[in-house]
Amino acid sequence: MARSSSTSEREARERLRRYQARQTLHESRTARRVRDNVGAVIALVVVAAVATIAQIAYFSAGPGAPEPVASASPSPSASADTEGAQPPSTEVSEFREWSGTMTINESIPLELTLDGMAAPQAVASFVQLTQDGFYDGLTCHRLTTDGIFVLQCGDPAGDGTGGPDYRYGPIENAPADDVYPAGTLAMARQGGDGSSMGSQFFIVYEESTIPSDAAGGYTVLGEIIGGLDALVEGVVSGGVEGGAADGPPATPATITSITIE
Repeated sequence: MARSSSTSEREARERLRRYQARQTLHESRTARRVRDNVGAVIALVVVAAVATIAQIAYFSAGPGAPEPVASASPSPSASADTEGAQPPSTEVSEFREWSGTMTINESIPLELTLDGMAAPQAVASFVQLTQDGFYDGLTCHRLTTDGIFVLQCGDPAGDGTGGPDYRYGPIENAPADDVYPAGTLAMARQGGDGSSMGSQFFIVYEESTIPSDAAGGYTVLGEIIGGLDALVEGVVSGGVEGGAADGPPATPATITSITIE
C-alpha cells in the first residue's frame, strides 16, 4: 500500500530537524575548541611575557635590584641620610691591581683580584670599606639560579636595602656585550641609576648575560680567581629558600673576613 504524502512530509521534516541539530552541535563543539585553543595560546604568551619581564626587571631593578632583584630589587636604595656623603677618593685605589682573600662561612676562602685601573672609584670604595672592617659579618642575602647566576653580598641591612652612608657612580668597566663570565666580581645598583652603587656586590658563579638598562651595565671591579667551586658546593648547591629561583640562599652565607693588599 502506498504511504500517504502527509506521512512522508513528517518524516522529511524529522530528518531535517535531526540534521540541523547535528549541525548545531558540531558548530558548537568547533567553536568551543577554537576558544579553548585561543585561550591556551594567550595563556602561554602571558606566562612567557611575565617570565621575560621578571628576568629583565631583576637586573633592571638591578643585581640592586643585584642592590639585584630577595625582593624584586635587591639594591641599596638612596635615602635622605646618604645625601651629601661622599665616597672615598679614587686615589685610594692607587690605580693598581690588588689581591686578597674573602672568606665565607669561615671555611670557604675566595681568592680575588681588584682592578684599580679599570674601576678606580669602585675599587677605592671596596678597599676603604674592607680596611674599615665594614664587610666583616655581613651576609650574602640573595642567590639567583635561573638564567642569571649570582650570589649578592655586602648589605648591612641583610635584605637588599642597605649600604654605607654614601652612593657613587658612574658605572665603570661594564662589559660591552652584557656577558659576565664566571668569577666576575661586580657592583650591584638600582635599576636605571648608575650613581646608586654603595657596598653591595655580586659574585657571578656561572657565566651570565645580564641585560643593560637605561643606565648601562654593571661595574666590574675584580675577579674571583680561586675557590669558586667551593662556594658553589658549599652555598649555591643548596639552592634558594623555599625552592625559588631568586631569594635568600637556603644555606646561609656570611662574610667572615676580607683581606687585601
